[in-house]
Amino acid sequence: MNENIEGSTKEQSSIGRAGGSLVTQTADALRQAILSGEYKQGDKLPSEAGLTEMYKVSRTVVREAVAALRADKLVEARHGAGIFVLALPAQQAQPFQDVDHDRISSIIELLELRAAVETEAAELAAIRRSPAQEEAIMRCLSVVQDCIEKGQPTAEADFKLHLAIADATNNPRFREFLEVMGQNVIPRAALRASQSEKSAAAYLNQLQNEHETIVNAISDGDSSAAREAMRQHLKGSQQRYRAMLRHVER
Repeated sequence: MNENIEGSTKEQSSIGRAGGSLVTQTADALRQAILSGEYKQGDKLPSEAGLTEMYKVSRTVVREAVAALRADKLVEARHGAGIFVLALPAQQAQPFQDVDHDRISSIIELLELRAAVETEAAELAAIRRSPAQEEAIMRCLSVVQDCIEKGQPTAEADFKLHLAIADATNNPRFREFLEVMGQNVIPRAALRASQSEKSAAAYLNQLQNEHETIVNAISDGDSSAAREAMRQHLKGSQQRYRAMLRHVER
């Protein structure tokens, strides 16, 4: 009798030490089975005894794992009938993931949004930048220039320049905003195969001149000039793409 009691106590102690991990593992396995379609909406899960045998865990672990799935609205208990799978929650679209970068109108939408955020970023960068952050901005500007001179794509370097300016605000949300939008926030649709090498170079040099104006204002600590330079940069891009849109519609 004492031996049985002792064995039961040891089992409970073992569950207490490892139960959290076992519960998580069991709940994750069941969750994956549901999400993968092994158990579909309306299906009844195996009995408690069946799950205990399936996952080689105690009834206590099974109960807690099922409770976790109930909390996640993946299953529900029906009195006297068992545990049933519910409809999977609808997946919400992630922001900016449905932007069509081949559509000029989508590019204009992004440019308008960037203008609302990045003009403020440039102004704050001029006020709050540290010497190291200013150096990082200058370095990114130089990398863009190198890409232009070597005839290499500039979008990645351009994006890093805007990230460096965002960092210089010392408000991490500005960088997060740009990272959520992704590198495609830097459009290059204006550089089409039909353009001559000369016109493409002129376009990139114009953008780089605008970058230099922004960076110089930030370096000078002129917040108003930095804000206006960024506004003009993004407004200019909007105007260029609007002109392209009018040309397409004709």
